[in-house]
Parts: sequence; C-alpha cells; structure tokens
Amino acid sequence: MGPSSRTPSGDAFAEFAISVLRLAGHLTSEGDRLAQPSGQTSARWQVLAAARHAGLSVADTARALGLARQGVQRIADALKAEGLIEYRDNPAHQRAKLIVLTKRGETALAEISARQAVWANELGSAIGEEKLRQATVLVTETIALFRERVTASPP
Repeated sequence: MGPSSRTPSGDAFAEFAISVLRLAGHLTSEGDRLAQPSGQTSARWQVLAAARHAGLSVADTARALGLARQGVQRIADALKAEGLIEYRDNPAHQRAKLIVLTKRGETALAEISARQAVWANELGSAIGEEKLRQATVLVTETIALFRERVTASPP
C-alpha cells in the first residue's frame, strides 16, 4: 500500500467526513429558512441562542460555536445595532463585554425556536431517537479526537 492509499478505515472516515459536510450545508440552509421569517440567518440565530446564556463574551461565544471571533463580533455588532442584544460589563474581563439578549432578541429567538421545534420533531420522528443518539455520540467523539490532536504537542 502506497503513502496515498487509504485503509478501509480511512475510506470509511473520508465517507463519514463528506457526509457530515453535506449535512452541515443542509442544516445551514434549513437554519436560514427557519430564521428568515424573524429577519435572521443561521449564524445570527446561533449568536442569539448563545446570548440567551448570559455571561458569554464574544470570544466565549465564538469558542462555543466553533467560529472565528471576528465573525461573531461582526454578527454581534449587527444584532446590537438592531436592538436584539446589548453588551454588558464583564466582571472577569474589563474589555471583553458580555452579550445579553434584549426583549426584542428574546422575542425573535422564541419565534425561531418555536419553528425549530416543529421541524426537529418531524425529522426526529422520521429518523428515530436511538439512531440520532448513536450518531450524536459518534460526532461528539470525532470532535473530541480533533480537539485532542490540536492540543497534543507535535512529534
């Protein structure tokens, strides 16, 4: 087997990765569709949902969502300009303000969450709870492996 040949396990992982990337594209499109009636996008919805858990800074939110801090900052600034979030002082870090939902933000998030619940219930029923829980374990384990590789020191 040459250096560019994959093992059966390598082939299986490549197929898994491609499937997950395709799924991510569909989830983003569906998220945009669910968020659009409230004037939002998937990315803005994610930041609103993170802001629901008051106490996260832009950097915390970016880490939690696996996004670039600069992108989350841009989205948060737009949400603030629309009155959906506000920045509050962070007792742990003077310059890193906390993102907090306003009443308008809570309303928009509640509208999107209601549409998402119907959508998730329908798809969850079609796929089945047990299969979805197994898939979640696999994806979570894969993410953990990537995090371990990033934090491991190079050989």
